[in-house]
Amino acid sequence: MTENPKNEPTGAKQHSPAGQSAQKSEPKNIFIWGTGRRKTSVARVRIKAGKGELKINKKELTKYFTRPQDINAVLAPLKATDTQKSIDVLVNVKGGGITGQSGAVMLGIARALKIYDPQLTQKLRDGGYLTRDSRMVERKKPGQAGARKRFQFSKR
Repeated sequence: MTENPKNEPTGAKQHSPAGQSAQKSEPKNIFIWGTGRRKTSVARVRIKAGKGELKINKKELTKYFTRPQDINAVLAPLKATDTQKSIDVLVNVKGGGITGQSGAVMLGIARALKIYDPQLTQKLRDGGYLTRDSRMVERKKPGQAGARKRFQFSKR
């Protein structure tokens, strides 16, 4: 091997001092991910232990969802498990409309809470927060005005 001016081989690895470990320690506030879907909306939810902050697309909950039923849907899994004041929630949601997005956020929060604390699973199941609503918009059929609506029938 070639030597540098400090008389150390050039391919040598740096070692940490004796008092420190070479491995990185796990961060205390690690995020738990949960994905929720409803109609055509997809919500990517991250939760961590905190003081109860809830941001949706970098906005406050009441700024993003204005209707009370949507706000209640988003907060429902947190209220059912009494974790509203102890967990920070960060959400990215896209696609669909307002109601679909709130349903997707609700499912994403519930799935993340289930991973965060498996003991909360039964409370979330009892409230129906872990069940994905599979209803989708029915497609329009050819020769009709819509999915079910027909053009006016003419006998002659």
